[in-house]
Amino acid sequence: MNKAVQNISSETLLQWMLDGPEDLVLLDVRTQQEYDQGHLKGAVLIDIKSLDFVEEIEELARERTYVVYCRIGIRSANACSYMMQLGFENCYNLLGGIEGGG
Repeated sequence: MNKAVQNISSETLLQWMLDGPEDLVLLDVRTQQEYDQGHLKGAVLIDIKSLDFVEEIEELARERTYVVYCRIGIRSANACSYMMQLGFENCYNLLGGIEGGG
């Protein structure tokens, strides 16, 4: 049974960045060019369109907490869905993406 992707607001993300969870990972799934134009501080880039996307995601620690974002929230929702299929428990999609105030 597939669980629904959990969304997180930019306000909640800001709170998490200040107060935890301590194992928080910001995962940017946009292109290198988009990332270079601006990204959240400390974000890890894994381009969802990259040929290496599946391999790179599979190497991530499943027990950590991930907030996944893109430009408007579609690619990141897809990435979260995929991560959940791989057994990631704490995976959250930034609602509205980085343009939505993320």
